[in-house]
Amino acid sequence: MEKMFKGKVVCVALNDSEQRQVMAEQFSEPPYKAPPTQPVLYFKPRNTWNNESEAVAWPANSDEFVVGASLAVIIGKTCCRVTEQQALEYVEGVALLHDFSLPETSYYRPDIKGKCLDGSATLSSPVTLSDVGELSDLVVKTTVNGQPAQQLPLSRLYWDVPALLERISHIMTLEAGDIIAVGFAGERIVLQPYDKVSSSLGQSIRLQNTVGGQYA
Repeated sequence: MEKMFKGKVVCVALNDSEQRQVMAEQFSEPPYKAPPTQPVLYFKPRNTWNNESEAVAWPANSDEFVVGASLAVIIGKTCCRVTEQQALEYVEGVALLHDFSLPETSYYRPDIKGKCLDGSATLSSPVTLSDVGELSDLVVKTTVNGQPAQQLPLSRLYWDVPALLERISHIMTLEAGDIIAVGFAGERIVLQPYDKVSSSLGQSIRLQNTVGGQYA
């Protein structure tokens, strides 16, 4: 399968069941007042798209930079108001996505400044669903400079892939080439200049990026 961004990139926040448990008390307080009842979404627009071969630039005027890794589901045909039972019929392939961003201080409003940095989204080479097997058996694993940093078993997702595709396709029409980053481990990984970030999913999907130096 061809490796490239083709459409919109929709990312799902707060889809780690453990993170939701940790934040349960916080959700009862302002500004939330209640836990989210639908997926919490944000976009990585076209200016964020980057390649594995290019260093991810450290954001100007910032001392902090973080990354999260997610299974990326690639839509193969127009997907609108589908059911969970139909959902996987619309998936062309899967990959890994790295979301480099500023640290999140709140999930109440989309963080456009923190999430829309130039060149802050990278995608691995995609494979077909049949190449990876049962998604719920897989674990997204991330290392920094060769040291284990984070992992997210896909069985820990609050909404699994079919449930997400049903809900998102009732919000917006998904087109061929659109990408859904289905969920990140609760705490993003804090980075330093020149770190090497590597993620894996099963035996067939790998993604590696190098972080650039800080601006003077």
